Amino acid sequence: MKITVIGGTGLIGSQLVSRLRGAGHEVVAASLSTGVDLLTGEGLDRALAGADTVVNVTNSPTFDEASPDFFRTTMGHLLAAGERAGVRHQVILSIVGVDRVPQLDYYRAKTLQEELLRQGSTAYSIVRATQFFEFMDAVMSWSTEGHTVRLPSTLVQPIAAVDVVEALADVATAPPRNGILDVAGPDVLPLDELGRLTVSASQDHLTVVTDEKAGMFAAVEGDVLVAGPGARVAPTRYEDWLSASR
Repeated sequence: MKITVIGGTGLIGSQLVSRLRGAGHEVVAASLSTGVDLLTGEGLDRALAGADTVVNVTNSPTFDEASPDFFRTTMGHLLAAGERAGVRHQVILSIVGVDRVPQLDYYRAKTLQEELLRQGSTAYSIVRATQFFEFMDAVMSWSTEGHTVRLPSTLVQPIAAVDVVEALADVATAPPRNGILDVAGPDVLPLDELGRLTVSASQDHLTVVTDEKAGMFAAVEGDVLVAGPGARVAPTRYEDWLSASR
């Protein structure tokens, strides 16, 4: 099978390319560094030529009110190029609970991306993942002042990037779902507790304080970021991942 991975040089994309090639598939890694620009459409026809499946794991460069325009433009170019190339399956990576947090610009933008995919003429699959283990340091940095990290007790069900890659690879090489697959880690934890585990493992001189108004995830209520029934639950636990990565 020939598969094009859009965003094929990033955290998820590079691992996905390696995994698919290891399984014997012909894979094109498409990104700005390989001459493919989703915002202008430049290089897309070449990257998609002969592809059976396209997996799009790109992110908007910002999380603010500009992000909907990014996904509107890039999905338009990608779907049109896919039709020209005869692509039979379009896959995107999205976020668990994305359509239940309208107060966040980026989540509204990703919801728009999903809607545009559904409205296209090509069969599709949507893989919604929970928050990546690898992003925890960045999440903490948003609300760190001095030696204090402020985090809300928002419930999350984090997942290792490698487990997201495994799910994407399985979906990309299977028949289109024309629907959604949720993937998540094995444990549901409050975000502030996740921060304390992170600090303990890194031995940083930081103190995590629970603050329900701190950071982007303060806008999220209840368990909307937790995977629902029927989700694919990955095996890797955060504490085990921390031990291995630190």
